[in-house]
Amino acid sequence: MSKGHLIFAQNSETDYIRQAYALALSIKKFNKINQVCLVTNDPVPLEYINVFDFIVKFPWGDMAEKSKWKIENRWKIIHCTPFKETLVYDSDMLLLESNDHLWYWLDGSEIELTNRVYDYKGNLITKYNNPYRKTFAANNLPDVYCGLFYFKKSKSAFEFFRWIECIMKDYEKVYSRYTPRLTQKICSMDVSAAIAADILNLKKNQVLSFTHMKPGVQGWNINDLESWQKYVISYFNNDLELTVGNYRQSGLFHYVEDSFLTDEIIKKLEVTYGN
Repeated sequence: MSKGHLIFAQNSETDYIRQAYALALSIKKFNKINQVCLVTNDPVPLEYINVFDFIVKFPWGDMAEKSKWKIENRWKIIHCTPFKETLVYDSDMLLLESNDHLWYWLDGSEIELTNRVYDYKGNLITKYNNPYRKTFAANNLPDVYCGLFYFKKSKSAFEFFRWIECIMKDYEKVYSRYTPRLTQKICSMDVSAAIAADILNLKKNQVLSFTHMKPGVQGWNINDLESWQKYVISYFNNDLELTVGNYRQSGLFHYVEDSFLTDEIIKKLEVTYGN
């Protein structure tokens, strides 16, 4: 297969397989290039299986067995994808319109990380106005996100993932060296990818982006641990159009909070898919 979408999902307290199912339904709805690979070692309910074109187990054991966030196995993605070119997504996202155009824009690239994220009103979020990115700002790390990223199977991509592997396997030591100011205490895919991107001098792009719904970046004067759903109403209609507050959402929506993904939303996605 030449091109496709990949979702890595490893359950913890949250059912990430359910999230991946909803995301896959939205990809199938809007895209012509819509092959989806689920990477997981967890059981997949029978009612979810048909939406995935591939279900692949990640190899070499579970590095995240004792981890709450279950990200330590993500460096294995390049060894799991059945595609030559892959778009990788966090599971807690929904696609609200086609992103088939990305394949054209990414033609010629080998590895591209998201450099632009927006709040629900469409305002750009940077590491300087993001309370979750103090480590990035303090250490001048590249402001990259792995909620959405792209790679082509190539020497450069394998080198990037090899760096991610090395960083994650000894993240405390690596973080203390490369982020001596406000060092993050837990393993992070974004921090690890930023360090790898800095070491490899990966060029920034303006291609990949998404709407980020962490509450602390919405411009509200609230505790950044509170739920964004307490402060603004959202509505997902039968045409799969999402409105948050008075703002119609588009592109890729990173809803962050599992409680957003109701059974009603999944049923609306299933109807469009034909389930």
